[in-house]
Amino acid sequence: MNETPSLDPRTRLLLEAPILPTLLRLGAPNVLVMVAQASVGLIETYFVGKLGTQALAGMALVFPVVMLMQMMSAGAIGGGIASAIARALGAKRRDDANDLVLHSMLLAVLFGLIFMLVVLPGGNWLYGKMGGSGAALDAALKYSNWVFAGAVIVWIFNSLAAVIRGTGNMAVPAIVTCAGVVVLVPLSPLLIFGWGPIQGMGIAGGAAALLSYYLVGSIALAWYLWSPHSLLRPSFEAVQFRWTLFKDILRVGLAGAISTVATNLAIGITTMLVGGFGTAAIAGYGTASRLEYLLVPLVFGFGGPLVAIVGTCIGAGKRERALHATWIGAGMAAVITEAIGLWAATFPHAWLTLFDSDPAMLDAGTQYLQAVGPVYGLFGLGLTLYFASQGAGRLKWPVAGNAARLAVAAIGGWVALRYGGTLMHIFAVQAVALVIYGLINALSIAGGAWFGPIGWPSSPSTLMKRLQQS
Repeated sequence: MNETPSLDPRTRLLLEAPILPTLLRLGAPNVLVMVAQASVGLIETYFVGKLGTQALAGMALVFPVVMLMQMMSAGAIGGGIASAIARALGAKRRDDANDLVLHSMLLAVLFGLIFMLVVLPGGNWLYGKMGGSGAALDAALKYSNWVFAGAVIVWIFNSLAAVIRGTGNMAVPAIVTCAGVVVLVPLSPLLIFGWGPIQGMGIAGGAAALLSYYLVGSIALAWYLWSPHSLLRPSFEAVQFRWTLFKDILRVGLAGAISTVATNLAIGITTMLVGGFGTAAIAGYGTASRLEYLLVPLVFGFGGPLVAIVGTCIGAGKRERALHATWIGAGMAAVITEAIGLWAATFPHAWLTLFDSDPAMLDAGTQYLQAVGPVYGLFGLGLTLYFASQGAGRLKWPVAGNAARLAVAAIGGWVALRYGGTLMHIFAVQAVALVIYGLINALSIAGGAWFGPIGWPSSPSTLMKRLQQS
């Protein structure tokens, strides 16, 4: 195995430049790309809302499953891809980094096929269990069947973007995503409602526009990776598929996938519990919880650079720098998400009326935002620490945090409903679950979970000594 004797300028930036300016420099385009990508879903929701409350409820039923795929492909397995490439570059294993590109693409195809083969035949049962019926269930199936028929395209897009982010390049995914959103804004209503000779497809048109966006974006990202501008030099001729490289991705990615499943299962179970209060309640909760989902790509704006910075620093043995960058990024994300949550709790209709004006929908969505919005800061804190843990290759405690969130949300929500609780009681349980999630992640990393058994309480000086000794 040939090893590169010196670091390229981008890797040196991750290892040596001042942390805060580096985070801001890398985070700015990444926040832009993630907000733009989240806007894709909001654009769809806005136009689908024009089809009526039943269509909006149908989309709310599918949304947790679509976000499960998105978060697994971009955040879980995608995080494993970015982490593996960052650690390989930090350790000067350039050949491994190049080979990881095609290993990542193969995994993307396999996972995309799994989603397609599971959701297409199982959608009717799944959305029915979540409370869907009648016109809402019909709308859910139309949208779902289109999206998951193209699941491989979504996986390839997010995996290619993860590869590029793993090199510390946040600008290219930002440019491709933002350009795609510009095209999607007119394409989505065109396919949903039709115009001139083009016949409208209804809710299925939103899914068709979404897949078009991912297809064109995948072509653009692949062109960049195989161009002279790319830091990596993947080759179909030279690649040798090795289990060690798959393992390097999957040991982080699968742990992240468990965490992602827990997050989306908590949302799905809550949707099912809310379903007992009617279709309008489902639409209200689904619309309101989209704001929580919007926080995920926003936080990933900081989390993506942290995966690259922490992974590169861990690969190069600079553990103190990795930890320092983590807390700076987590602090910024917590402040931003808390501000958004407080705004949403104070002015819930400013968000909800963007999509529908049904009074019952607005009432359910308002209750959710007023209960959960004030703890969004802890959600942002915990999620940022999860991304940083991907870079470190240590996901035991973030997975435990998500499992705890799921347990509290599911069991607490069931108990609340079992004993005559209202929607507000169910939503209050979700708020408690987010608080537990954030605290578990923060306390475990502060106690040194990345570098051995937790030694809590652990002062910063004690933790630094442990780092030096290890």
